[in-house]
Amino acid sequence: MTKELKEQWDECVKIIRDNISAEQYDTWFACIEPRSYNDQQLLLAVPSQFVYERLESTYIDLIYKVITRVFGHGVQLSYTIRQIQNREETLKQSDATIPHNLGQQDNGAPQTEIPDQTIPSDQLDSQLKPQYTFQNFIEGDSNRLARSVGEAIAKNPAKTFNPLFIYGPSGCGKTHLVNAIGWSIKQQHPEMRVLYLSAHLFQVQYTNAVRQNKVNDFITFYQTIDTLIIDDTQELSGLSKTQNTFFHIFNHLHLNGKQIILTADRPPMAISGLEERLLTRFKWGLQAEIERPTKALCRAILRHKVKQDAIPMPEAVINYIAERVNGSVRDLEGILNSIMAYSVVYKCEINMKLADMVLPRFVKVNEAPISIAEIKRFLCQRYGISETELCSQSRRQPINQIRQTAVYLASRLTDNTNTQIGEQLGGRTHATVIHALRHVKELTEVDAKFRKEIEDLEDEIKRNR
Repeated sequence: MTKELKEQWDECVKIIRDNISAEQYDTWFACIEPRSYNDQQLLLAVPSQFVYERLESTYIDLIYKVITRVFGHGVQLSYTIRQIQNREETLKQSDATIPHNLGQQDNGAPQTEIPDQTIPSDQLDSQLKPQYTFQNFIEGDSNRLARSVGEAIAKNPAKTFNPLFIYGPSGCGKTHLVNAIGWSIKQQHPEMRVLYLSAHLFQVQYTNAVRQNKVNDFITFYQTIDTLIIDDTQELSGLSKTQNTFFHIFNHLHLNGKQIILTADRPPMAISGLEERLLTRFKWGLQAEIERPTKALCRAILRHKVKQDAIPMPEAVINYIAERVNGSVRDLEGILNSIMAYSVVYKCEINMKLADMVLPRFVKVNEAPISIAEIKRFLCQRYGISETELCSQSRRQPINQIRQTAVYLASRLTDNTNTQIGEQLGGRTHATVIHALRHVKELTEVDAKFRKEIEDLEDEIKRNR
């Protein structure tokens, strides 16, 4: 490695560190070594095929932008796998160099400029994430309805549920599912124009269109889409001009029999700052909730990923991770990646000792999850009522208010699904739980005293366990 290459790579490292967490850098980038740069050919050494695949699947957009910025356009990137043998490093150049053309626009890079509406369907970049398909979307009680509806839509877009509004907490698989629907539509209906993007990117594109005086081009392009998938719709909250433009696009697509799929971290009614006319349209089709995965689903997801990536992970470790994580698919993936990276870099087998070392470093782990029973006991003691009264069918105040508070705290502090919360609070229905959550949330937004009371209750439950 020349002095010039070292300086250039140090500049790359500086930019990369500014864009990812310290844990992500230590796991995936600290092990990279630049080897050579000749005739716009940049060679990077990585410790394993697994690290290479993770860089390409997760961080290639960042790598593309950083290397282009430092080395310029037209760079050809190759990786080589290095092996440590008898303390001497050897390179497997012949079969381990994997080229990646950085001189071309990467399909995974988000398009902030307005695409050309004349682009043929087979050339339109759908922006779908290739790793998210129905084949690797693991089904469970928490997502069965949303998946079934998604598969029906993929067979007959705009003929069944339109729009489809999928909501649920962060990390529960919403993005995976809507991408899977998009890919399935493209496979079954290749003539259709499918586009996936986040609400934030939609807003950025709209802002650019306004600045460039191209709002009509912006609207015209989106009106040519056959299946429009917008992720994290709650980010449109409060953006009145963006909402107005999206309203007209939504109307055009819906009236012309085009499929619209939306996601958010809460149901439409709970998104504050959303115009009433847009809210009404979001409720036209079907609202499908994806709840946090149960322990059983977490285990199934882990088993699938372990088998898919051929990771030698004992069943005891799988069970250990599933029991200690906060019911987030994203956390599961992060833990799995971290354990595998540690195993590769430090050349150790995956066992309980390694899992116990890695888990606290990368995710917030539940040592002993708070239970609904604890919350019920605490509230009954605090407000001087019996558990029988709390779980009764009485609508009398303040019993009903305390019960709704219990629902809200159970949703925030436990890993139970809304259905499970309802069952343990007197056999309430899923709809009743959703209503209680919405009611308490709305009160916390407008009543400072009530908000402080809820925060104090939450802190005291955590503190007195």
